Amino acid sequence: MDKKTLIKDLKFIILTCAKYSARALYHIGTHVLSPKDNIILFESSNGRNYTGNPRYVYEEILNQGLENELKCVWVFMHPEAQKIPGNGIKVKRSYFKFLYYAIVSGAWVFDSRHLYYLKKNKKTKYIQTWHGTPLKKLGLDMDYIDMSGNQDIEKYHDEFIKNSADWQYLISQNSYSSEIFKRAFAFNGEMLEIGYPRNDILINNNNADYIDKIKSKFNLPKDKKLILYAPTWRDNEYYQKGEYKFATEMDFDAMKEALSDEYALIVKYHYLVKENIDWKKYDDFVIECDAEWDIQELYLISDVLITDYSSVMFDYAILRRPMMFFAYDLEHYKDSLRDFYFDMFEEVPGPIVKSTEKLIEEIKKLKVEDYELKYGQKYDDFQNKYNEFDKGIASKTIIELIRNGN
Repeated sequence: MDKKTLIKDLKFIILTCAKYSARALYHIGTHVLSPKDNIILFESSNGRNYTGNPRYVYEEILNQGLENELKCVWVFMHPEAQKIPGNGIKVKRSYFKFLYYAIVSGAWVFDSRHLYYLKKNKKTKYIQTWHGTPLKKLGLDMDYIDMSGNQDIEKYHDEFIKNSADWQYLISQNSYSSEIFKRAFAFNGEMLEIGYPRNDILINNNNADYIDKIKSKFNLPKDKKLILYAPTWRDNEYYQKGEYKFATEMDFDAMKEALSDEYALIVKYHYLVKENIDWKKYDDFVIECDAEWDIQELYLISDVLITDYSSVMFDYAILRRPMMFFAYDLEHYKDSLRDFYFDMFEEVPGPIVKSTEKLIEEIKKLKVEDYELKYGQKYDDFQNKYNEFDKGIASKTIIELIRNGN
């Protein structure tokens, strides 16, 4: 065995021993240490980034000047790469400091399933915010899976049931979600029908001054209309477990040629997508998001949303702006990958197109008054059903629960 291989093997052994030692200490610690009401543990997207509902709860804590009262801890896979405002503590997922705070935190605020070996203290409030109104079947409603090659649906169901058993509270955006969550997550805790904290900004900050500040912050053009392209991920198109490809059949050359005089296109990957595409040839048209760009702010500055089967449609609908659905693989996606809870053709308040040519055609003839005339009633129905509980006070409600609730 050469020296390089030996060192690699030793590192693996050391890291493995450290990992299992940390977990052993964690389980011992759960019987020795008690949670403190003023410590809150936050995690978004399984520690991948600083975003979503947990982010907006945290920032409301800052806005209310509660930093000295509440000690906030953020969990990240790579803490050194994440920037957060305020005095929040950053810890590395699965490491000792993280496990310590998992034990002593009086509240967990997560938006995805927690690590399988964590066990919540009975005194810790677990507020599961989830990450969107369900369009595609999820959890126990799924009859099959093909996620990064994982096709064991029974194991997936078992893991979900064990995980959701710890959830004390679950946030819902609408009655539709509440019913699905109870069944799909086998959830027996308290449903908080208060809307999503991340959507408070769409209700409270939808004004010209705030939008102009965001454009300046991201150095976005102010002389063009902005299209946000935010597609979802495809379960079976991946590089490795948890890292998915940017799957699209959009012809960016054609989009640029037809639209660049009037529009710029912001491309926002799903958080599970890992890509390193060179967009330089589209420099004056395509704008690739930096990792820290928050999608709620991108909603606010966008004149049009293009998506496919992503739950971004439910949040964006709050703004009542034009939406288009580039669903080039609709039949395959629905029949072979993930079943839908609803009929896109009947419900979505915008055109469903399957080619770039048709998409360009719809954008070129787009006028807000014409769009409203054609899709106004569908938009009314869509908002009434899916934005039912979004009132702009969800973050404040969560903070009140953490500070004063039982």
